[in-house]
Amino acid sequence: MMKAAVALGMALTMTVTGASAVFAEGETLSVATDFEVKTLVPWAASEENAFMVLNQAEEGLFRMDENNQPQPALCDTYEVTDDKLTYTFHLRDGIQWSNGEPVTAADFVYAWLKQMSTDATNGYSFIMTDYIVNGQEYNEGTVDASEVGVKAVDDQTLEVQLKSPTPYFLNLTTMDMFFPVNEAFCEEQGTNFALSPDSMLYCGPYVITSYDPAVGVTFEKNDNYWDKDNVAIEDAQVRVIKDAAAALSAYQAGELSQVKLDSANVVAYKDDPEFSQEIDFRTSYVQFNLTDDVMSNVNMRKAISLAMNRSALTDNILADGSAPGFGLVADGMSGDGEKTFRELNGDVSPYDPEQAKEYYDKAVEELGGAPSEVTLLVADDSVSKSVATFIQSELVTTLGLNVVIDTKTVQGRGELMDANNYQFAVTAWGADYDDAMTYLDLWTNGTPYRGNYNDDDYNALISDAKTQTDDAVRLDDMLKAEKKLVEEDAVVAPVYHRGSAVLTKSNVKNLISHPIGVPIEFKYASFE
Repeated sequence: MMKAAVALGMALTMTVTGASAVFAEGETLSVATDFEVKTLVPWAASEENAFMVLNQAEEGLFRMDENNQPQPALCDTYEVTDDKLTYTFHLRDGIQWSNGEPVTAADFVYAWLKQMSTDATNGYSFIMTDYIVNGQEYNEGTVDASEVGVKAVDDQTLEVQLKSPTPYFLNLTTMDMFFPVNEAFCEEQGTNFALSPDSMLYCGPYVITSYDPAVGVTFEKNDNYWDKDNVAIEDAQVRVIKDAAAALSAYQAGELSQVKLDSANVVAYKDDPEFSQEIDFRTSYVQFNLTDDVMSNVNMRKAISLAMNRSALTDNILADGSAPGFGLVADGMSGDGEKTFRELNGDVSPYDPEQAKEYYDKAVEELGGAPSEVTLLVADDSVSKSVATFIQSELVTTLGLNVVIDTKTVQGRGELMDANNYQFAVTAWGADYDDAMTYLDLWTNGTPYRGNYNDDDYNALISDAKTQTDDAVRLDDMLKAEKKLVEEDAVVAPVYHRGSAVLTKSNVKNLISHPIGVPIEFKYASFE
C-alpha cells in the first residue's frame, strides 16, 4: 500500500461516481493504494482500502491515537461494570452529522444491528455477534432486536452487554463496522446508500466529495466535526495506482509526497533521507479450498507449504522490510507479556524441501496420480503478481508441480473465492486488534472464502478461548489452534508478514500508519 502524498503538480481531472473530481494543486494530502476501493457500504466493506476511506469520513465511539491506542472519539466518557460485561458509553454534547443533524445513540444501535443482520455481506458480522449478547441469535433470526445487547438508553447514552469479558473491546469500537449510521437517511436512500458522496452522511474529520472504485476518493474537511480545530489539512485524496513503478514516477514528478517502493528500488533509495521502513500486523497467506479434488488432500497442502522458501521471498524479491511468514499470527503481536505470540509458538510453517517432497509423494499416491497442473488465484497488483510468480517457481522446482496463475482484480478474486470457484489463492488478513484471536476466529464458520474448513476440535479451542477468564489457559488454546490450523491441518500456508519501504517528502508530518486496524490516519497529519 502506498501511503501519503501531496499533489504539487498540474491538477488531474477524473470522472467519478456521483461527481467529477479534481486532484488539486497545492497542499492536498494524497494517499495512493494499489487496490480498488470497491465499496463504501459499511456492512459490505471488507477490504482495508474501504476501511481507510471510511475512517477518514466517519468515526466511532473511539479512535486510534498516534500511539495505536484507542481514545474517546464520539464517546466522551464510559463506565464498565466490575464483571466487565456491561459498557455504558456517554456521547459528546453537540456531535453532528455533516447535514447538521445530531448523532445519537440510536444511530449506533441501527448500524450495529445492521452489521449483525443477514444484510451484512462483508463477512464481518462475527466481529459483533461473537461478543454482543444475543448477537448470533439475532443473525439467525431466533430473537428480535429488542433482545440484543445494544440499547439506546437515551439520545446520548449507549449500553452494550457482552457475552464474556473482552479486554480488546474498546479497540473493536474503532473499526468501521462500529461506526453509527443515520437510520432515516439510510432508509431514504435505499439501495443507493453509500454509492456516491451525496448518498452518505459523515461524522468524521472529512466528508467525501467524489468516489470512483477504480480511480479514487477525494475529501474535504468536515466543518461539522466535533474536533475540527485539531484537523490541520483541508483537502485529501486516495488514488488507486496499482503499478509500483507508476507510483514512483508520480512521486518523482512531485505529485505524491509518499510512495511505497518495490524491491527493484529499495537498494537504490535505502540511503536517501526520505527513506523509511514499516512493519504491519498483516499476513499474506495461501488459502486452500478443501472441497477441491486436489487441495482436499492434506499431504498436498503440507507439501506446498513446506516447499516455499519464505526467507528468499522477503530477502530477495520483496526486500521491503517484510518478514517470512513462519506462522499465521504476525510477528510482534502480543503473547504472554514477556514473549510475543510468534516467539511462544515458534515456526509452524517452516521451509523444508525434503519433507515437502515426501508429503507430495504421499499425496500423489493417494490421489492416484500427479495433477497435470493447479491454478493459483491472485490479485492484479504488482506485489501479488510477484508473490504468485515466486510460489509458482518454488512448487515446480521442489515438487515438479505446474502452477497456472489466474490474475483478477481484488473484487474478482473475492467473488471467485466466495463462489467456491478456486483451488488455492493468495490473500491476506490484517489484524483488527493486538490479539491472536483477530486471525484465529476467521476459520470457524466453514465459508468458501476460508477454504470450507469446519473442524469441531478447532472450533472448541476458539470457543473456549473466547469465554476463558484464565489468561494462561486462553493463550494456550490459541497457541494450539494456530498449530492445528497451519501445521496439522494445513488449511492455510502463511507466506509473509507485510512490511513497507517508503519515501516521504519532508513537508508531510505526523501521517500515522497503524500496524493494526485502519492502516493510515489523515486526522493527525499536517504540512510543514
